[in-house]
Amino acid sequence: MKEIASIKTDRLLLRAIRSSDLVNIYKGLSNLEVIKHYGVSFESLEATKEQMDWFAGSKQFWWAICSPNNIFYGAGGLNDLSIEHKKAEIGLWLMPDFWGKGIMTEVMPLICSYGFEKLGIHRIEGFVNTDNKNCKKAMAKLDFQHEGTMKECEVKNGQFVSVDIYAKLKTS
Repeated sequence: MKEIASIKTDRLLLRAIRSSDLVNIYKGLSNLEVIKHYGVSFESLEATKEQMDWFAGSKQFWWAICSPNNIFYGAGGLNDLSIEHKKAEIGLWLMPDFWGKGIMTEVMPLICSYGFEKLGIHRIEGFVNTDNKNCKKAMAKLDFQHEGTMKECEVKNGQFVSVDIYAKLKTS
């Protein structure tokens, strides 16, 4: 079983996701505001157990994002880890009460650093729905390079959506 080390800052705690997070993960991934730009959603607590199994998978390193006293803000991490190609995809979601507080821009460098330093990856990719302006701004602010747009490559709510590709490379 993989070990996921906790990461702490003065105002945040990233810790391993545990079974007691199920209710909070369901609240997040069933919230219409959260899932508007996110690729996964669940309609029941029972269905959310699928996500918990996914978090525990060998190609994912995801954390619960919390306050130092363990108030649950959301989740973030790296998935689709490829040891062969030394790359992974970054993902993150927050409960709406915690939007606009700089959490995303504080958490993403921590996750990137973990990927580069602890997992030995060279490239971190981010796939962002083209209409998710806030996330695109954060990616640019965090030195992710926009590499292009995949036009109408996914279907969400019966509509084709385009996805922007961002990447950050490990620097020596």
